[in-house]
Amino acid sequence: MKITVVGLGKIGLPLAVQFAKSGHDVLGADVSQPVVDLVNAGTEPFPGEAHLAEYLAEVVPAGRLVATTDTADAVSQSDAVVVVVPLFVDAEARPDFGWMDSATDDIARGLKPGTLVIYETTLPVGTTRTRWKPRLEEGSGLTEGSDFHLVFSPERVLTGRVFEDLRKYPKLLGGLSEAGAAKAVEFYEQVLQFDERPDLERGNGVWDLGTAEAAEMAKLAETTYRDVNIGLANQFGAFAAKNGIDVFQVIEASNSQPYSHIHRPGIAVGGHCIPVYPRLYLWNDPDATVVRAAREANAAMPAYTVGLTVGAAGGSLAGKRVAVLGASYRGGVKETAFSGVFGTVDALREAGADVVVHDPMYTAEELAKYGWDAYTLGDPVEVVVIQADHAAYRELSAKDFPDVQVVVDGRRILDPARFEDVRFLVVGQAEKVG
Repeated sequence: MKITVVGLGKIGLPLAVQFAKSGHDVLGADVSQPVVDLVNAGTEPFPGEAHLAEYLAEVVPAGRLVATTDTADAVSQSDAVVVVVPLFVDAEARPDFGWMDSATDDIARGLKPGTLVIYETTLPVGTTRTRWKPRLEEGSGLTEGSDFHLVFSPERVLTGRVFEDLRKYPKLLGGLSEAGAAKAVEFYEQVLQFDERPDLERGNGVWDLGTAEAAEMAKLAETTYRDVNIGLANQFGAFAAKNGIDVFQVIEASNSQPYSHIHRPGIAVGGHCIPVYPRLYLWNDPDATVVRAAREANAAMPAYTVGLTVGAAGGSLAGKRVAVLGASYRGGVKETAFSGVFGTVDALREAGADVVVHDPMYTAEELAKYGWDAYTLGDPVEVVVIQADHAAYRELSAKDFPDVQVVVDGRRILDPARFEDVRFLVVGQAEKVG
């Protein structure tokens, strides 16, 4: 097959490489000329994706992956088109389809009879049928279902481990027709390889869910479940902390029974997925009160954590130097999308604190672009708040923070024994006294 992947970002580029490694000729289309140039040089445009640099160095010199800025031309040469263009959202996670609309128009201009078009970007339910189908038909003059086929298949991978996750999880899809779905099943069976999953009754592999809407909802459901679960854990944590209970022990005990899968409480839920996709679900289902309540509970956690910090500091942070550790939304990832750092810094500043931010993955200049002064380990600071669970933080101790009086661990990553004579709190857990 000849395949075009539209969008060479943190998901699209590894997908393009995966398809090329599976023996197919791949054109990677992206609007960024610098990204295209780097890919064509066999160089990864972004760090942190396991095996990406190694695999690029294999498939690009072999001529199996070529990048271009001309999406329409690439599509015109292809048997299958996979779209992984970002869907941007505003502060309330309302979708802005601008980039996806533009990419769809480019695809339509190059679309030829017989082509399979698959969208992998997470979408509100119904988008494939009601937005992309008419847009592709109008721009191409072709008819979906007879001239070309349109399918939705959500990406289900995490950045940093895309190649591993592609093997680990079933590939879900749903078409606008049975024929389209059948072509998509055949496509993915040729470009993906799957690990054995004896725990799955249906087995690992490609799963046709019957409709595009079912596939769209499956991605929203699996991520919304996690948000709701974390919201529940956060509420359990707040109650347990008030009542002198170790909520982490409670969760471990509860989860020893196979029908309980309670997640862990923490300072924030960040990233491109969990804070966003419940909002996309609510866009279709505004009456989903459970989803809305969980999203609101999780969004409030940075402010709740700062409230704990104020209390631990004697009721005021005015004039105190507070170091927030972690700008990233999660450990090991250089990404601030919907990171809890924003709400944490804002709430600390509102409380009168002099806030500095540390992250081992960001330079002082990069942090300054967000309006933050950088903190260097070893500098005097009175209060420390852990926001991201970077592995580098696990071995920290009071010696790393001269003058520290209060530590609030929002990720339960630090060892309290390393902070003698310091007031030490864990978000969601009652403070141990004595």
